[in-house]
Amino acid sequence: MFRISGHTMGTPEYTVLEAIELFSKIGADGAEIVIQDNYKSGLPCDCDRDTLQAVKDCAIKNNIKIVCLTPYNSKFNSLDEPTKLSEVKAIEKVIDYCEFLGADRIRIYGGNLSTGENDLLKEKWDKLVESMKYLGEKAKAKGVTLVVENHFNTMTLTAQQSRDLITDVNSEGVKILYDQANLTFTGGEDYKKAIELQAGLIGHMHVKDLVFHEGNTAFVASDVSHSKESERNVYTRIVGEGIVPWPEILKMVKANGYEDWLSLEYERRWHPDDIPDASIGMKKSIEYLRGII
Repeated sequence: MFRISGHTMGTPEYTVLEAIELFSKIGADGAEIVIQDNYKSGLPCDCDRDTLQAVKDCAIKNNIKIVCLTPYNSKFNSLDEPTKLSEVKAIEKVIDYCEFLGADRIRIYGGNLSTGENDLLKEKWDKLVESMKYLGEKAKAKGVTLVVENHFNTMTLTAQQSRDLITDVNSEGVKILYDQANLTFTGGEDYKKAIELQAGLIGHMHVKDLVFHEGNTAFVASDVSHSKESERNVYTRIVGEGIVPWPEILKMVKANGYEDWLSLEYERRWHPDDIPDASIGMKKSIEYLRGII
């Protein structure tokens, strides 16, 4: 059965505890929580036990399942060994946080690959596979799955690349985070092809919506996490008010074996002028999803 989680990317004005309370009020079943220093609606990278306990208690009190933790480490494919190892160790910490909070998945970037960067791709791919193999086994031992996102400026930009990575890693602890909106605005596969390629390999889904800027569909981004305002080719929208065909996507992904968490990656953190406060826009998105699932 599909269940819906809020995402603290969508609640930059709220603390994590306030976001969990909000998710409960607006009808979500769970929470995906950012792990990043200096973000109000995220947990710090070095998180103490008291902070984790407060989050766990708040979630229990509000009947919210903590589903996924979302760190922003990406250099798992670095050819500089100390850099790569530092990123790997950061995820090992997050695996422990998952175990404490009862979360069973971690959002992962498929390495770091700047737009137009084409040097030493094979070597970087091998480093990414090596990192994911190691972390996948660590995660699996704690009942956690690493879910590698279809995401720009990484080595899993497309559904095909994501499938290739999971095939090469070959670990039960590593799956795909399917994000059709990302594939749409970066010029990747349409939903039919994306689901066909990734069938049986999807471990998590992000749900968001968008419309293209008039006359501008070319994608560019200088960062891994988000596009700057000057680079954007889309506006973000409340789910159901954009062009992403969610009824068809959910029907097809269910038919191909995925009927699990749908995480509302409501992008108010990055694009606050596009969409209203989560108490309004995320609530509408949840109501829309309830109507089609």
